[in-house]
Amino acid sequence: MASSKRGAGGTSEQRRHRLRLEISRAAARLFWEQGVDATSGDQIAEAVGLSTRTIWRHFRSKESCAEPIVRRGVEWELAALRGWPPHLSIEEHIAAESARRRREADADAEAEAEAEADADESGDATLARRMVLLADREPALRTAWLMACDQVEREMAGIIARRLGLRADDLQVRLHAAAASAALRVVNEDIGAALLAGTDPGELADTPERVADAIRGATAGAVGDPVDETSPTAG
Repeated sequence: MASSKRGAGGTSEQRRHRLRLEISRAAARLFWEQGVDATSGDQIAEAVGLSTRTIWRHFRSKESCAEPIVRRGVEWELAALRGWPPHLSIEEHIAAESARRRREADADAEAEAEAEADADESGDATLARRMVLLADREPALRTAWLMACDQVEREMAGIIARRLGLRADDLQVRLHAAAASAALRVVNEDIGAALLAGTDPGELADTPERVADAIRGATAGAVGDPVDETSPTAG
């Protein structure tokens, strides 16, 4: 019985996540098309086919509706770094993850349902870039971007701590995490602005290398090398 409840709870949470993302997509489109000030909670609700009360049940303000989409803009790096094996350098791992994603995208494109999902994911990436760019002139949206960056920093602390064999609250770990996440923020902003300005994505093929360089450079090389798991400092 307890297992059944956990399953139902998980399904409910998934539905909540999907609904929040759907609302976020609609809000991001409206923010980009007409600006934040000109967009109301009623308009966001109408775009999704929900009541305005439902919108406020899921988000504390209209600006916060952008947060799920903005978060997806940094999810690729986080997903890759969470699975960073100790025996690989940051350059090797990011390159391998990038190649894996390309293979999966090619395979998924062969199936119509998966291709549709890929289209959503690609659209989310564009919306996320737009919100980050818009945040430069819309201070209210800047909060959504900085909250996403804060989450990156928190997760980076855990990732770095494991590689260095230290606690996540160790001062050196926190300094490395803060520097690495700030570097990733700048790289994301730079790449996003370039793409929205019309730069051919093919000209940004070095993005994985830029991400790896940003992490290694920001931490002065302390984070980036393979880790010897038999070393006393690796556990």
